[in-house]
Amino acid sequence: MFLSSGYPGATMDAVAAGARISKQTLYRRYASKDLLYAAVVRDWVDKGHDVMRPHVRALLDAEDVAEGLYRLARVMQAGILSAPVRQMRTLVATEAERFPEVAADYLDRSWRRNQELLADALRELMVRGVLRIGDADVAAEQLTWLAVAAPLNRLTLGAEAEEERELEGVAAEAVGTFLGRFGGGG
Repeated sequence: MFLSSGYPGATMDAVAAGARISKQTLYRRYASKDLLYAAVVRDWVDKGHDVMRPHVRALLDAEDVAEGLYRLARVMQAGILSAPVRQMRTLVATEAERFPEVAADYLDRSWRRNQELLADALRELMVRGVLRIGDADVAAEQLTWLAVAAPLNRLTLGAEAEEERELEGVAAEAVGTFLGRFGGGG
């Protein structure tokens, strides 16, 4: 309900009707719309918990680091550029001033957790001598934004979704740029 109607448009009546429960039952569980909103965002983040973990593991297991990074970049694109993720990001950003604690929790438990996972993998690749990285946290963020920033910006501003081949090209260039800066360790 919050994703489709936004915070202002999601009424407790509509949420109760959509959940096929009484309004009383809803209020027993969530004393206010504010608490319901916070719970919905937290639940949404929890459902996505550890989605990236197997893909980061695949990067570490890849024989060719460039191919592993490319596959990971495509996974990040698929997730971050997906309509549900963009809708949730928009909802949380729109309501961040009213609910700064929800936005902070979303940032910590979704974005930062995944970035830390990627940074840990990059550190491992550095230890193996595959990458030369001074700050793995910065490198993880740079790889992510190289792969998703331009398409995300276009989608956020109402452009049509890019064709898969265009996203593949963005991912390939992201990896090339990343490896140009951090590759060839030893």
